[in-house]
Order: sequence, then C-alpha cells, then structure tokens
Amino acid sequence: MSETRLADVERYIAQCRVILSVAAFVTVYIDPTRPTLNMRWMPLTGGPFMLDPHALAVMLSHLGYSTAIFLLAGRRLVAPRQIAVVSTWADVLFGAVIALVTEGANSPYYVFFAFAVLAAGFRAGMRLTLIVTATSVVLYVGLLLVSRPEGLNFYIMRPAYLAITGYLVGYLAEQRLILQSRLRELETATERERIARSLHDDFAQSLAGVNVRLEACRELLRRGRDEKALVELTELQAGVNREHDELRAYIRSLVDRRNPPARHTVEERTDFTVRAQFRGSLRMVEHALQIMLEGARNVALHARADSAMITADASAETLLITVDDDGVGFPAGATPPWSIASRAAELGGKVSVGGGAQPGGHVAIELPAA
Repeated sequence: MSETRLADVERYIAQCRVILSVAAFVTVYIDPTRPTLNMRWMPLTGGPFMLDPHALAVMLSHLGYSTAIFLLAGRRLVAPRQIAVVSTWADVLFGAVIALVTEGANSPYYVFFAFAVLAAGFRAGMRLTLIVTATSVVLYVGLLLVSRPEGLNFYIMRPAYLAITGYLVGYLAEQRLILQSRLRELETATERERIARSLHDDFAQSLAGVNVRLEACRELLRRGRDEKALVELTELQAGVNREHDELRAYIRSLVDRRNPPARHTVEERTDFTVRAQFRGSLRMVEHALQIMLEGARNVALHARADSAMITADASAETLLITVDDDGVGFPAGATPPWSIASRAAELGGKVSVGGGAQPGGHVAIELPAA
C-alpha cells in the first residue's frame, strides 16, 4: 500500500476511533441496566449514572489516546506505518484493560476488541486480522482465568464470538485485497492498451512517414537533384522536430500523473459533415487525413459551432481541403492553425483562413497532388 493511501486509511481509522470512544461514554451513560462487580454505578448530577473511577479513568485514557492519534494522523506528524503498528496493538491493549475493569451484560469491552479486529482488516488482509483476533481472544481468556475463574463457563462464549467475527472480517479483508489487485491489473492493462494505441496511431505512423521521405531523399540524391533533396530534408527536419515536441509532452503527461497537462473541454454540440474523395500516395493520404482530423478538433475546441463541414476534393494538380463552420469565426489578421500549417508546409502546400461565403470559420488547405 502506498504512503498516501496508508495515510488516508489511518486518518479514517483515527476518526472512527474517536467516535467509538465518545459513543462508549454516551452508551454507558444512558444505559439503565445495573452491572455487577467492577462496573459500579452512582448518582451523577446532570445524568442518572456514573462509572466506577477505575473504569472512568481507562475510558478517559482511551479518549485521550484516540484524540492524539487523530491529530497525528490528520496532520501527518508521524509516518503512517508507525501509527499503524502502534495503534494496532494499542487498540488490543485497551480492549483488554476495559475488559479487566468492567463486567456485566452492558460492558463495552467487546466493541473495543471488535474495533481492533476491524481496523486490522481495513489495513491488511487475513493474516494480520487473524493475529489480532487470536491475541485479543488469548488476552480475554487469560483475564477470565486470572480474575474470574468461577465465571469461565458463563463468559467463555464471548471470546468464541470474537474469534468468529475476526475470521469473517479477515476473510472479507482478503477478498477485498484480491479484488483490488485484479482491479489494478485491469487498470494497468487498459492503460497499456491506450498507450500502445496512441504510439501506434500517432508516433509509429509519423516514423513510417519519415522513412518514406528519407527514401525519397535518397532517390533525389541518386539522381543528382541536390537542391530538391535539401528542401525535402529541411521540411523533414521541421516535421521531426514537431513530432519530437509532441512525444516529449506525451511522456511528461505519463510521468507526472498528479499534475497532468490541462486539456481543453471538447463540446459535443457540433454536428460534422465530412465529404472526401481523393487518391494519392501513403504520405499524401496520411497528411490529408491528419489535417482533416486537426480541423475537426479545432472546430470542436474553439468555434462554438452548431454544424461544420469538412471536404477534400482532388484535381489533376491539387488537393483542396476546406473546413467550414457556423461558429465565431476567425479575427482579422488571424494566422492559420499551427498544427495544420506545419503539415501543409511539409507537402509544399499553403493554408488560408477566413473569406468564406457564409458567416463563421473557414480554413482552406491546398496541397500539391503529386
């Protein structure tokens, strides 16, 4: 269990321990039954009963202990694992002491022992729960043999009930750990699948495009067209730099899980219509589809449009991609979206914004067909 998770667990247990301590006082105070032996009752101003001084001192000590652990766990002044070790056995010890100084049908000792067992199950699995249960049962039976051997037959079922409770709590705690482990495995598998899909769809495809362009550069150099090869390599370098920046940002988002990069909220209000019919090389098709995808994302993120149309039409010399929407449009002098412009530049194309026939946003991307 991580330190953060363990700290939360100890804080929740500490809160319940304080509630238990206060509830024990309230329960004993309002209980009208008459106990025997050590739990003696006396008139009390403001209420009907009062505890024996020894029992009162023990319960007050438990209240002080509960409050101290609550403050330490809440403010994280002590390591959570240290709190877990100390409080586990302190809870058992208080259960034994309360059993020693109280007796009768209304003795609150059982809930203190049960709390120690439940807390152990909440922290860990069956092993720790059974150890705490066995220790609690042995302590209580030992107290019976030392202090009240004549009542052993009457009280012997109490530790038996505690043992049954401890086993059930331990079994459920173990099943909880198994389910948590399976859930973590499922989450890990889902995350790995998401990462693999992202790497395949984005970065692996980009590397494939780089490989195709490098082969084209080799062919240009083989034919002696050095200037054309230099232009191609310059554009290729710009594309590699862009993919490198995107990959670094993606890796940072995986590492810094507590502070993931802020994501824009995509509005689902826009209804898209897509019409495309063109042919070309793998490189051309990849870039064209990515430009259309980026255009759709930009509309959904920024345009606040009700409808949008994306078209791709090819002629003998050019491929024209248009993105039109009925949203807020572009301000005067706006520059083309960088993600689209950079891809168009790699293919020797050009991008223009604004100037549509209808109000709203208009982006036109013209790419060479060859």
